[in-house]
Amino acid sequence: MTPRNNALGALLTMLAMLCFAVMDAISKFLVADYAVGQMMWIRYILVFFFAWFIVRRQGLRNALKTKRLGLQIVRSLVAVVEGGMFVLAFRYLPLADTHAIAATSPLIVIALGVIFLGERAGPARWLAVVAGFVGVMMIIRPGLRALDWPVLLPLVGAVMWAGYQVMTRLASRTDSADTSLIWSVLVALVATTFVGPIDWQWPTATAWVLMVIIAAIGAVAHYALIKALDYAEAGAVQPYSYTLLVWAALLGAVVFGDVPDGWTIAGAAIVVASGLYTWHHDRRVV
Repeated sequence: MTPRNNALGALLTMLAMLCFAVMDAISKFLVADYAVGQMMWIRYILVFFFAWFIVRRQGLRNALKTKRLGLQIVRSLVAVVEGGMFVLAFRYLPLADTHAIAATSPLIVIALGVIFLGERAGPARWLAVVAGFVGVMMIIRPGLRALDWPVLLPLVGAVMWAGYQVMTRLASRTDSADTSLIWSVLVALVATTFVGPIDWQWPTATAWVLMVIIAAIGAVAHYALIKALDYAEAGAVQPYSYTLLVWAALLGAVVFGDVPDGWTIAGAAIVVASGLYTWHHDRRVV
């Protein structure tokens, strides 16, 4: 098992969140014209080649060797369904509202980590997570006025995302990060092949380029998160997951012209401060 390194796990988590924010912004642009199943299918076809490039040193056959086949299949299916839910949510909900609901995921991870992984969640972690959540609410300030069914998409997705991270941590106890990555991609590719051809619309040249970018960034994001959960406990890296909201706010300003106001800047400061506090606390404990 890889030696614990919460600091490195935090950095890898923040990198993964940046990649996910970029993916979400591009996906919101594409989902207006293309079916979710088609987008996910193309994404995983391309991601498979990026994943193979990462594991090519040990060979695909060696990378596929796992001691937890059932766990790898289940966690991979959960990831692809969760990804599809969020892409679909971007069609109906604003990006900010979607991420605001998804921000409940770190709290769920800590609870699941205590139940299924036997991890400890001391007052410092809980304080940082709660503070980060407050910061997220200050950034987003969701104004959902009705409980329409699309609101359930990111909520269920948040639960599935939390479950995926806990299962990834379980898998890291016996399997390498390369093994978890290749199984994630392979299972997702097989699953999306059944729905990808439905409502197929041939992408434009620009759409192809954007889908390739999503695939490349997706491979980096999932590998970074797998490595983060290999180095650190699931609960330890959760406060850093809130940086996804910071990246989303910055992308909103740069790409969509949504300039952050004072509340957003203050919320982002709280999110960053909570992450740094937890990082400092974990480094003192280790």
